[in-house]
Amino acid sequence: MPHQSLKVGDECTQCGKGKLYELKPPSRIVVFKGQAPVQATIFECQRLRCSACGAVFTAQAPEEAGVAKYDATAGSIVALLKYGNGMPFYRLEQLQKSLGIPLAASVQWKLVKQKAHVAEPVWEEFQRGAAQGEVLKNDDTHVTILQLLEDRSAALDHMDDEQKSKFAERTGVFTTAILSSGSERHTIALFHSGVKHAGENMGELLKKRDPGLPAPILMCDALSRNLPENFKVILANCSAHARRQFVDLVEAFPAECEYILETFKEVYHFDAQAKQMKLSAEERLAYHQEHSGPLMDEMHEWLPKQFEQRRVEPNSSMGEAISYMIKHWKALTLFLRVAGAPLDNSATERALKRAILNRKNSLFYKTLNGAKVGDILMSVIYTCILCKADPFDYLTQIEMHSAKVAENPQDWMPWNYQDQLESSEAASPLD
Repeated sequence: MPHQSLKVGDECTQCGKGKLYELKPPSRIVVFKGQAPVQATIFECQRLRCSACGAVFTAQAPEEAGVAKYDATAGSIVALLKYGNGMPFYRLEQLQKSLGIPLAASVQWKLVKQKAHVAEPVWEEFQRGAAQGEVLKNDDTHVTILQLLEDRSAALDHMDDEQKSKFAERTGVFTTAILSSGSERHTIALFHSGVKHAGENMGELLKKRDPGLPAPILMCDALSRNLPENFKVILANCSAHARRQFVDLVEAFPAECEYILETFKEVYHFDAQAKQMKLSAEERLAYHQEHSGPLMDEMHEWLPKQFEQRRVEPNSSMGEAISYMIKHWKALTLFLRVAGAPLDNSATERALKRAILNRKNSLFYKTLNGAKVGDILMSVIYTCILCKADPFDYLTQIEMHSAKVAENPQDWMPWNYQDQLESSEAASPLD
C-alpha cells in the first residue's frame, strides 16, 4: 500500500533537507482470519419458467464458475492435511460439515487418488535421482494394510518365482523411509509400504543407480535387514542409536554412562561447529579427525577394559551396550575416515514420524493401492519440506501442468518447478 501523502523523491517533511527513498522491506500488518480448510463458492443462476408451456430458461453461469467442481487446490490441501499432517478423511469430513461446507471422505479419497496419479511421474523421477545419491539413509516402521491381512498373495502378484518363495511366509508389513543426498544434490525423501523391509527397498532403488558411480555411503542402524543384497555400499551405523542404549542405563551405571555420554556430547559439539562454519565434506572430515578422533580412540580403548578388568559383566545390560559398540565400531566411526559420512540416522527417523503420525491417526491402509497413494504423496510433501519448497503450491502446480510434468518430470522437481512457471509466463505474457 503506497503512502497516502508522500512518494519517492519528495522532500522530507521533518528536516526539510533530505529526499525520500523507499525502504525495504515494507512495514507489514498481518490479519488472521479463520476459515474451513476447503472453501466452496455457490453460484446461483436465476431460472425463469413459462406459465403456458413450462419451458425453463436458466441464466448463464459466470466465467469464474468454470467447468470443474473441484479445482487443483482442493486436492492439494486434502493431501497435505492427510499425508503431511496426519488428519484422517473422516475427521476432515466432520470439520467441514460443522463449518457448513460438507466434503465426504469418499470425495477426499478421489481427490488424493487423482493427485497421486498426477504426482507419480515425479515420484518415479525421485527414485531415479535418489539412486544416484552420495549418502543414502534408510529405516522402517511397521504398518497395517488390511488387504494383506485378508490375502497375502496380493503382495506377490508382481513378483517373480524367486521373490514369491522369499516373501510367501513373511508376516511383517513395513513402511520404509529412504533419504538420498549429495554435495551437489537436494535431499530426496522416498516412502515404500509393503512386505519388503528397508534393505530390500534399498536394493530395488540401487538397481536404478548408474554403475559407473562409486559405492554410496549407507547410514542405518545395525539391523541386518537394513542392508541391501548384491550391492556394494560403504556402511555407516547410527551413533545416536548406540548412545541411546547408555541413556537408558544411567541410573544403574551412572559413572560408565556419564563417560560415554559426555564423549558423544563433545563429538556432536564438534559436528555442530563444522556445520556452523560451513565446512566442506573434506574439511569436516579433517576437523573431526583432529578434534573427535582422539576422543573416539580413547573410548575404543576404554570399552574392552570394562570386561578385562571385570568392571562390567558381559551378559549385563551395560555389557550388551558395550558389546554393541565394540562389534559395530568400524561402521560407527566412519565419519572419521570417509568425507561426508553422517554421525547418525536421526534425519530418517524424523522422516518416519510422518508415516507414524498417519498410522496413529488413521490406523491402517485398506489396500496396497491406498498405501501407494500415501507413499507417493508423503514422498512429495516431505521432499518439498526438505528442500524448502511450498508443498501446497507444488502439488497444485503439477496438477495444473500435468501434461508437461508427465512429459518431462525432471523439469518439474520441487527445487526447479518455479523456473518452468516463470518461463511459461514469459512465453505467454498477459494482455
